[in-house]
Amino acid sequence: MKFTLSWLKDHLETSASLDEILKTLNAIGLEVEGVENPAEKLGAFKVAEVIEAVPHPDADKLRVCTVNTGTETITVVCGAPNARTGMKAVLGRPGDYVPGLDVTLALRKVRGVESNGMMCSSAELELGDDSYGIIDLPADAPVGATYVDYAGLNDPVIEIAITPNRQDCLGIHGIARDLAAAGLGTLKPYKVPAIAGGFESPVQVAVKGDGTPYYIGYYVKGVKNGASPAWVQKRLKAIGLRPISALVDITNYISYDFGRPLHVYDAAKVTGTIVTRAAEKGESFLALNDATYTAEGGEAVIADDKGVLGFAGIIGGDASGVSETTTDVILEIGYFEPIRAALTGRAHNVFTDARYRAERGLDAHFMEDGAKIAVQMILDFCGGEASKPFVDGTLPVFDRTVPFRSGRVASLGGLDVPVNQSLSILEKLGFQVEGNDPFTVRVPSWRRDVEGEADIVEEVLRIVGYDNIPSAQLPATDHKAGTTLSDRQKRARAAKRRLAGEGLYEAVTWSFMKREHAVHFGGGGDDLIVDNPISSELDCMRPSVLPNLLKAAQRNRDRGVEAVALFEVGPVYENAEDAGQLLVAGGVRTGQTGARHWAVKAKAVDVFDAKADAIAALEAVGAPVANLQVFTESAPWYHPGRSGTLRLGPKTVLAAFGELHPRVLKELDVDGPAVGFEVYLDRVPTPKKAGPGKGALEISNLQPVSRDFAFLMAADKPVADLVKAVKGADKVFITDVGVFDLYEGKGVPEGEKSVAISVALEPKDETFSDKAIEAIGAKIIAAAEKAVGARLRT
Repeated sequence: MKFTLSWLKDHLETSASLDEILKTLNAIGLEVEGVENPAEKLGAFKVAEVIEAVPHPDADKLRVCTVNTGTETITVVCGAPNARTGMKAVLGRPGDYVPGLDVTLALRKVRGVESNGMMCSSAELELGDDSYGIIDLPADAPVGATYVDYAGLNDPVIEIAITPNRQDCLGIHGIARDLAAAGLGTLKPYKVPAIAGGFESPVQVAVKGDGTPYYIGYYVKGVKNGASPAWVQKRLKAIGLRPISALVDITNYISYDFGRPLHVYDAAKVTGTIVTRAAEKGESFLALNDATYTAEGGEAVIADDKGVLGFAGIIGGDASGVSETTTDVILEIGYFEPIRAALTGRAHNVFTDARYRAERGLDAHFMEDGAKIAVQMILDFCGGEASKPFVDGTLPVFDRTVPFRSGRVASLGGLDVPVNQSLSILEKLGFQVEGNDPFTVRVPSWRRDVEGEADIVEEVLRIVGYDNIPSAQLPATDHKAGTTLSDRQKRARAAKRRLAGEGLYEAVTWSFMKREHAVHFGGGGDDLIVDNPISSELDCMRPSVLPNLLKAAQRNRDRGVEAVALFEVGPVYENAEDAGQLLVAGGVRTGQTGARHWAVKAKAVDVFDAKADAIAALEAVGAPVANLQVFTESAPWYHPGRSGTLRLGPKTVLAAFGELHPRVLKELDVDGPAVGFEVYLDRVPTPKKAGPGKGALEISNLQPVSRDFAFLMAADKPVADLVKAVKGADKVFITDVGVFDLYEGKGVPEGEKSVAISVALEPKDETFSDKAIEAIGAKIIAAAEKAVGARLRT
């Protein structure tokens, strides 16, 4: 919510400084998000007169201007097409900062002619979008005057955050009311003009349905729709609104002045009776934002005999909009059911100031006053004659009372506020207090959020100031809190710690992604499309953490990082059901395994890097890694033959890993090579609870033995199956098995491969004899042959 200081003072009689106002706004819960003061950045620019403008001797599109600054005459080289003799312009001198260009002016020569400054456009001063020509001031602009003083730009613009429950502060009058209650001045009562109404309106209204239960309108004939007064345009521009015409500007002005949206129709473009009703499916209209909306059925709309004129309380239609040729207008102001307005806006993705106010609840009891104020502005700005009002529907009754015990301010809020002060605050905020303690407080129609005694206490406390509540020491307690983390949370943390220890950096990416990318990872279904995405690039729930991580990795590589390793632990979505949301620990590695170094030869990341990361994460969460089976089948976003899955049995997939498919990398615009892994934490079986403690550490004092074996086996058989078989050949003495060589080619039969493994043996009670080692070797050879058909290479 934006407003200027002078606009606020139209409603608040105060001598407080800007700093005092800002401090008080923060204190009473209207958080100040920013203050813009054009005088601070444009204070050096002056009004100047172009005495003479002649073509540049060495450039066709430049002019050499002789400029009177009010104190001296200087030369300025200007490229604006509208620079001419006799005009008044805005001048910046060397040393002045031009915000729209982000440059500080300096004395310089342009094609051999010295330029002592710059005459600026609206865009260059961040006062508008016009960058074609320099600002052309009226002939009576005083030469030498500071431009911000002449243009009235020394009026600070304040922006505050409005919480959803404070719809009363979506109008400047409501903000002034709060400041007055906080002791910063006196609230000025607004004036309601008397609209006599010289004739009966030729247009009537019929309220049908519950979307718009009450509707007021006026017919104003003989208007002339030109530009609104300069003071109105100035205020609208200051808060970021574009002045359009007097009739449209009036509606925008009242919306911000009193938080009350309203609308004007060109009466010549309305046929028959105005009807507020529920839309029928398929009805459509072209809106004022140039978008066409088709009703799904049930939306609250305003229509005439021909069709829909607009969504009630949200946006009007282009067909009935006013223009410079409009002579007769219909002013409407209605009460719109908040939930219906919110649902309609969400269903059609329409975001307007009117919807923002309507869905939070409008003050129904201000409708008549608001209509009269708007009609009087039309008469003042555009002339014409107003009809008597036309009304239909039932005005919603707001008659809410709340009990209030003055002692509850201390017991609930921790601050002892005198009764008289509490009552005074409530009365200044518009509440009516009746009876004796306990009091009955009548809630004003603009405070729909106040429902109980605690809300009344909150009103008193925020005006007195939360900073005044004394701090108190919490009572000491011997109670010791138990664990607060669920098993799922513990797994997530354990996986994060381990993956970070493996050299990956944690990333936190969106749970949304682009639908076109999601389809390459098994997602993109209609049930996972986001209704109101925060960005067109984030319109679908992610089926995997990999695509977002790959995009993040590419952004790092684009900035010169050769080896990128990222992981994330978070949700992925297989479908819209509860069971379709899975907790996954995923990661990617791209580029090389390390930085370039003379002593270490870097290699490109490969499938085994991803497999190692997946196993590390599984170990961290207590998965039975020794029992896992490696399957070569994998998802289509992985490279076939360079990927796999880790399973407990043939069906329970605990993890997937591998090199990403080149087609997928191309779709994501990611440079390869890239590998990734996904560990499904929810599928890992819960490990058995450990006993009271770990067993004693056993370390043999006998010399371990290492033996190497070279096997010939079918080329299509997994080496992992060989390693698993060898490990199980003797579970007492075999402590480790590692692969140190893999060979296919000359000397090895076609269709086979040579695999060399190293087996570590550790004696228990006595040193191994040759006979014992030979016996274990025989077991290893037999196990290898049985498991994968391997035979010892000779």
